[in-house]
Amino acid sequence: MSQLDSLVPVVLSGGTGSRLWPLSRDLHPKQLLSLTDDRSMLQNTVRRADAAAPEQAPIIVCNEDHRFMVAEQLRELGRAPAAILL
Repeated sequence: MSQLDSLVPVVLSGGTGSRLWPLSRDLHPKQLLSLTDDRSMLQNTVRRADAAAPEQAPIIVCNEDHRFMVAEQLRELGRAPAAILL
């Protein structure tokens, strides 16, 4: 077993993105926005984590207000999280 086999991606998905106002709002923060392509910043981060540890489901840390949006964005990727920590 290599060290990468035990790597568990943890994605921090917090903050309100106040510097990106008016694009981001309290209930739709910057990490859930699509800024550079058709995926959100969260989705792009999860894809990068998948490249580093494809066999491990990521753990997502987010605000309780965003938990359903985060779950939906991962569902759109076809990626189930190991956990969503609030």
